[in-house]
Amino acid sequence: MRIGLISDTHNLVRPEALDALRDCEHIIHAGDICRREVLDTLAALAPLTVVRGNNDTGETVATLPEHARIELGGATIHVVHDIADVPEELHGVDVVVTGHSHKPVVARRGGVLFVNPGSAGPRRFRLPVTVALLEIDADTEAIDARIVTLIA
Repeated sequence: MRIGLISDTHNLVRPEALDALRDCEHIIHAGDICRREVLDTLAALAPLTVVRGNNDTGETVATLPEHARIELGGATIHVVHDIADVPEELHGVDVVVTGHSHKPVVARRGGVLFVNPGSAGPRRFRLPVTVALLEIDADTEAIDARIVTLIA
């Protein structure tokens, strides 16, 4: 199963991001959406799981949940905007998806895969514009992620 991970779009849905997420079976947005239209555009590609970021204060996004825990392809995924809000106890969680820092990261910590897809929105500082792809193989129980650079 291929899952698209995106964060920190800040009202901007780049065509490059849509191309990278096009063949995904599910998309997770880790916050800082800012306008509902971003979600409408992504929902045309695949079912969505979305959490609210610190910039999601507008009427149409302020009621989004602060965190989500979902099961996809046999893996349990915990989603929260800021890594500082990840619970200490991650019993049963296979993947943690965060955003906020705009810095793309794929790292394993204590048997849990942590993924920050970076920012797919306006460039911040000199960081690349990125999304991530999460691959889950239910047969082998393999879980892996990779960063996709949209603009270096």
